[in-house]
Amino acid sequence: MSQATKHPRRVLVLGATGYVGGRLVPRLLRAGHAVSVAVRSPEKLAEVPWSTDVTVFTVDLDDGDGLVEAMSGVDVVFYLVHSMNSGIVFESRETRSASRVASAAEFAHVNRIIYLGGLHPDSGELSAHMRSRAHVGQIFIEAPVDAIVLQAGIIIGAGSASFEMIRHLATELRWMPAPNWVSNRVEPLAIRDVLYYLVSAVEVPGRVNRSFDIGSGDVLTYAEVMKSYSRIAGLKPRHVFNLPIPAPTLSGLWVGLVTPLPFTLTLPLVQSLQEDAVADEHAFDSLIPPPAAGLLTFEQAVELALFRAAEAEGAAGANRDADADELSEAADFLPNDPHWAGSQLIEDDRTFVFPDLRAQQLWTIVASIGGEHRWNSQPPASKLRRLHEGIFGSAGPNSGPRFLSGGREADPIAGWTIVETEPPFRLLLRAEMEVAGDIWLEFTMTDQADGCSFRQRAMFNPSGVRSRIYWAAVSPLRRKIFPHMAQNIAKAARRFA
Repeated sequence: MSQATKHPRRVLVLGATGYVGGRLVPRLLRAGHAVSVAVRSPEKLAEVPWSTDVTVFTVDLDDGDGLVEAMSGVDVVFYLVHSMNSGIVFESRETRSASRVASAAEFAHVNRIIYLGGLHPDSGELSAHMRSRAHVGQIFIEAPVDAIVLQAGIIIGAGSASFEMIRHLATELRWMPAPNWVSNRVEPLAIRDVLYYLVSAVEVPGRVNRSFDIGSGDVLTYAEVMKSYSRIAGLKPRHVFNLPIPAPTLSGLWVGLVTPLPFTLTLPLVQSLQEDAVADEHAFDSLIPPPAAGLLTFEQAVELALFRAAEAEGAAGANRDADADELSEAADFLPNDPHWAGSQLIEDDRTFVFPDLRAQQLWTIVASIGGEHRWNSQPPASKLRRLHEGIFGSAGPNSGPRFLSGGREADPIAGWTIVETEPPFRLLLRAEMEVAGDIWLEFTMTDQADGCSFRQRAMFNPSGVRSRIYWAAVSPLRRKIFPHMAQNIAKAARRFA
């Protein structure tokens, strides 16, 4: 699905640290364009693999500093900036930023601005989010520089705010009472296809100045989206109940409570669902035909996103050729994706330094956890287990104490299973407790000049609201048990030295 160009352009991407921008840049580079990016905080690009292949400008759209310099000699400007995270003032902020970009583009003699907006009805009252995106598109169309405004619905791909909201709602809630917006129609579009259209917009010949709807042709209600995602992800059937009330603000707050997405995102996202988001026309196809492989359906886009997420976590390893990789890589996570993208790993991470001990001494005790040293946290550990049993029942089949020295991977130890061992530096355990979600406990010992650092890390991948309640309920005991355990391990290591 290569989009190599015969006419390389000089392209500036505004919003390169965002979801779409971060995935667009490598596609533009592969097509053969000379790419520069303008960002407020260049350090955010430190871990991005393409950062050394582009020219980086520091630009603050709030005051326009550096904008004209960044546009000097540029043919095409991509405007992929959205200010939802700025809260209730995002409308005025987006208007000012777009106006500055339009003026700077005129001054720098840019040939074209390309903006990604959102699908929305042509009439009726729009949410603040959609109203702002429509207004930004209109600013560019009315500016002296030609603009191609592409309007898409919810974007499906790992890391997309819309997709992550679907993922977390479906994962956390088996029963979902929802306002009447779940009956509204949406036309999802895979991130792969969004990028195809954006890169193609650079190549549109002649002068074009208008908006275009882009969509997959796969139209569903939001309730159908939730149910389809659950089935594709292998979850138990989800039940969505349509309540005869709109309540966009209340439901936006509720989504922010039950998912890790911030309120500043969930509120405008949910409010934008008050309208249908379906393409009314396909005029862009007369300028640029759809991808040769065809547009992905919603189910195909979800399958691709989940596959790439699993592969990134080491759970999948299918062999694919280069074309397949290029086809699907847009669905990958990126290092600078927000913390709420993908599965949520909650951590309790503590590090202690023991000046008088070495890693081997601590390992001797850690490798005996569950044996005569009995987790080195009694009696608090027994309280933790009793609390767990009170909420969820049995602690699991392997609850008897075992001796860990010389432990092998997959050995059951006192309600835990050894996952990895790296004597004398690291032990990773997985809990056998009957809790919705996965719990790991990791001990890491590192020799250093002033003794040895001892790291205790509990990791929890919750599944459902009940498991989050569990983690919150045991938080006070966890704060007491972990320091107690570390100090007792150190005392035992000194005693047996």
